[in-house]
Amino acid sequence: MKFFILVCLLIASVFNLRAQELNCQVSIISDARLELTTVDQEMISELENTIYEFMNNTQWTKDKFTVEERINCNLQLQINEIPVSGTFSGSLQVQSSRPAFNSSYNTTLFNFQDDDIAFVYSRGAALLYAPNQYREELSSVLAFYAYYIIGMDYDSYSSRGGTEFLTTAQEIVTNAQSSRAAGWKSSDRGKNNRYWLVDNALHELFSPLRDCNYEYHRKGIDMLYEDKTIARNKIELALSKLVKVTATRPNSLNVLNFVQAKTNELKSMYSEAEMKEKNKIVNLLKRIDPANSSKYQEILN
Repeated sequence: MKFFILVCLLIASVFNLRAQELNCQVSIISDARLELTTVDQEMISELENTIYEFMNNTQWTKDKFTVEERINCNLQLQINEIPVSGTFSGSLQVQSSRPAFNSSYNTTLFNFQDDDIAFVYSRGAALLYAPNQYREELSSVLAFYAYYIIGMDYDSYSSRGGTEFLTTAQEIVTNAQSSRAAGWKSSDRGKNNRYWLVDNALHELFSPLRDCNYEYHRKGIDMLYEDKTIARNKIELALSKLVKVTATRPNSLNVLNFVQAKTNELKSMYSEAEMKEKNKIVNLLKRIDPANSSKYQEILN
């Protein structure tokens, strides 16, 4: 009997170690010019907790994650306007990272500011994501970024391994086409929105970027602990794949987002490299993103 109880406890402990996919930190800040009422402040505090629970407690995939395997990400919601109580508009900063193998270092995978945020929230309301259905704006936006983050993460571990989740993110965009909210359509705000973010990710023209994501992280970042020079060489080879993309789609949202998220990392990584090696990576980055040449020039310092 005691043995049976011990077995049950062991099984229970194993299941308790399982976790949802995301380890998402959430913060909400408001524009200093807003005059928030006590009701507004209480609602924002509740909203922050509701978003936290939604992101961290929703099961986004069929895969099993341990606590240590969760994907680290951050959401910072900036509230700029509250036209009427319960109606909010502003921007959302979305960032995700993943650990480097055999290291305490975390590398940024995704860092994006969505300026098309507008939604209605009622106190006590639960956020519910319904596959294949657009219910309301906030849960759709959050679900979109949950799947996009997961897709980027899976792509960094296996070649185009995140296709399933990026496709789900694209389905969320498709389902939202009937809404009047901004950020879901190809015509919204140039090409700096959710529609183009996932459309580019899955478009064949951008397949070199997905290959770059995988090779940069698995063959570069994850190998830094073994040989930094070889790892940097692999990273350079991975980034060189982006030249083909920029030749046909210069200044594309996804490429610039990826490279600019890596700027500080590359500056630190190449601090000990020979000048010849530094020049090669700087010239490559300038070809990919000429508008920010001065930032990449800092790698030479």
